[in-house]
Amino acid sequence: MSRRTLEKWRREMNAHRESEPATTSLPGETLEQENRRLKRALAEKVLEVDFLQGALRNIEARRRQNTESGARASTPRSGE
Repeated sequence: MSRRTLEKWRREMNAHRESEPATTSLPGETLEQENRRLKRALAEKVLEVDFLQGALRNIEARRRQNTESGARASTPRSGE
């Protein structure tokens, strides 16, 4: 997965967050409606975290493969 793809997804996620309603009660919202809305928001956040954790595992696995084969790591050390 490329860095550009991750940055694009992050921008899209941030744009989506800005368009979401606040997590406080909305005027006229019943407790049941608020509860459903908050559960839905929590489920979305769990999916986001799961996705990002999977992406990080893939990146780490790829990095380990590169270093085990004797190849240079994809990120050079500072000063090189």
